[in-house]
Amino acid sequence: MSNPTLTTADPRTLTPNPWNTNIVGPDNEAKIDASIKRLGMFKPIVVRTLASGELQILGGEHRNGSAIRLGMTEVPIVNLGQISDKKAKEIGLVDNGRYGSDDTLLLTKLLEEIGTPAELGAFLPYSDSEFESIFASSTIALDDLDFPDEGTPTPSPSTTAAPQTHVIMRFKVPVGDSATITDAIERTMKRQRFTDEDSLTNAGHALVHIIGNLA
Repeated sequence: MSNPTLTTADPRTLTPNPWNTNIVGPDNEAKIDASIKRLGMFKPIVVRTLASGELQILGGEHRNGSAIRLGMTEVPIVNLGQISDKKAKEIGLVDNGRYGSDDTLLLTKLLEEIGTPAELGAFLPYSDSEFESIFASSTIALDDLDFPDEGTPTPSPSTTAAPQTHVIMRFKVPVGDSATITDAIERTMKRQRFTDEDSLTNAGHALVHIIGNLA
């Protein structure tokens, strides 16, 4: 593969590839449009040069479509030159993929610093339910948790509903302690290999493990 070339092109001259598995609906198209209006086209479109001379998109097809909808006549591109179909498909998969998961506490703090869920939901790639889960993870005090009174029998689970396996427990902690708690949870997740489920569940397993060692 030749050295990548950073340049610009008219988005209407770029050709989508036929194997892109990333499907984006109208709601997320609107978010991409809003993000480009707000932040600009800061991430180049990744392309390769076909034998015909056409530039084929390997990464950024939906951003390119947004640029066309917004009437842009020039977008930044990174041209990888003439590369094989196999290499092009590998690059496309890596561009669409994401390694790792968010540290929920740090993500919540970051989002709170830049806006409300209503504001951020207009252009960030998170759904309403994801925002609800993110912001709920660190905003309710212990006094708000509903613990049964001592001696009150716990109701039996419904025979028709699936048994509940997890509950989101939410706490407020001093800002100065949040980094220490987050670091302890992350180290435990890595050490104990709590990586098979979503980030909230993995963090919960780590917290239970830490408390179990203290008991």
